[in-house]
Parts: sequence; structure tokens; C-alpha cells
Amino acid sequence: MHRSRVHALIIDVPQVAAAQAADFWSAALGAPPRHLADEPEFTNLPDVVPDLVTAIQAVDDAPRYHLDIETDDVQAEADRLRGLGATPVSRWQECHVLRAPTGHLLCVIPVVGDPAGFAATARRWD
Repeated sequence: MHRSRVHALIIDVPQVAAAQAADFWSAALGAPPRHLADEPEFTNLPDVVPDLVTAIQAVDDAPRYHLDIETDDVQAEADRLRGLGATPVSRWQECHVLRAPTGHLLCVIPVVGDPAGFAATARRWD
């Protein structure tokens, strides 16, 4: 048994456009940008959607959106999603990057949000 839930909507943009994208989405969504010292490729846009992280991520790839799914068992959740047809793309730190059958990317990450919120809202998978 493990649990998981959507944790974040990430707006991926090429590194050269990250600052411009952060300015645009910050203004468009009315959220002041917050930069994280330990993760400089991310610019968070707090409180855009309650209980859902919204962030800009500088990437070496094409612009896109992706979901982060947080879980208390990264391997079990990645295995579950692969069983549904997702294919492995890469690993980054503790995260598994997968591609859904539709071509969309998603990241399976350990719980990084509020533990009480996770416990209250995560879906249980047996």
C-alpha cells in the first residue's frame, strides 16, 4: 500500500526564457515570484492554486507543462504508473521522470508538501 497525490503544476521553459516566463506568469496569475536558493532552476508562484505548487522551471528542452506526483513510496508509484502505460524517461535526484501514453511528462517525487495535508488528501493505492 502507498499513497500519492498531485503536488505541482510545473511550467517548463528553455533556460534562456525562464526570467521572461516568470515575469509573465507572475503578472498573469497575480503571484509574486519566489526564488529558491537551493533550486535555482525553479521560480515558485505561491498560492496560485491552493494546496498546489505552481512554478516555472528552466529546462534544456522545449516549453511544456508537467505534473509532479508526490508519494510516500516513489518506486511503488512509478511502478504503478508504468503498469498503466507510462514509460521511463530519466531519474533526477530521488525523482522518476515518466512519459504518459499521451506523451506528457510527469515526475514522481517523495512527499515534499505539508505532511498533514498529504495524509488528509492523498489517494491510497493497494
